[in-house]
Amino acid sequence: MKRSERHRLKENEVALSVVRVREQFEEHKREIIGIGALVCAIIVVVGGFFWWRHHNDSQARAMLVDAMAVEQAQVVPPPAPPAPGQPANAADAPPPPPGSFPSQEAKLRAALPRFMAVADAYPSTTAGIAARYHAAACLVALGRSKEAIDQYKQVADRAGNQIYGDMARLGLAEAEMQARQYDAAINEFRDLSTKANLPTDAILMQLGRAYAAAGRKAQAQQTFQRILDEFPQSQYAQLARRELDAAKAAGA
Repeated sequence: MKRSERHRLKENEVALSVVRVREQFEEHKREIIGIGALVCAIIVVVGGFFWWRHHNDSQARAMLVDAMAVEQAQVVPPPAPPAPGQPANAADAPPPPPGSFPSQEAKLRAALPRFMAVADAYPSTTAGIAARYHAAACLVALGRSKEAIDQYKQVADRAGNQIYGDMARLGLAEAEMQARQYDAAINEFRDLSTKANLPTDAILMQLGRAYAAAGRKAQAQQTFQRILDEFPQSQYAQLARRELDAAKAAGA
């Protein structure tokens, strides 16, 4: 077969292939266009979701940084009043540094709504969970333990087994102690003492104190003794010894 004839046959094959593809496209045109539109819609939705999540994360982190800046601000008490009979020298006193607060309470009261704003606006983000944890800690420091308990529980539910989950449960137990909910606190401390990623000796110390506060002296003594037996080099050993001696003296 001559080269020219072979070339013509190849051209005909290509032409036939093009015709077949065109016929198949025309036959399934509606389905193909529908699938293409669906793929484009999925790409738009997925891209929009990731953009939205990134935008939310960025906003939440920025708000959290602002709240933490307040929480970590300097406390500068106002100058002491002059002694009786002494002239006031308020004009000579240097002004407090910018962004400082006159007391720890004033600082916490200013930080709390900032943390809650992040937590409520972005509750499922890492920054939102962290903000709620800090808000709960502020509430404990302000003596608002019942409100703190609710916030710690929300953090524990959202964080699960992540670090903030265990930290929230520890904070929850301490808030329950402050609220005199001793049985609940004991259950939390007892469960937390079994977790390998937490300092067992520190949690046992809190558990012993919870038993003592609840009037369960025998369990308190057993817990303090456990610290001495299992963690003799712990920084809590000496404190546990004092607590144990005091518990024994009270029970004598």
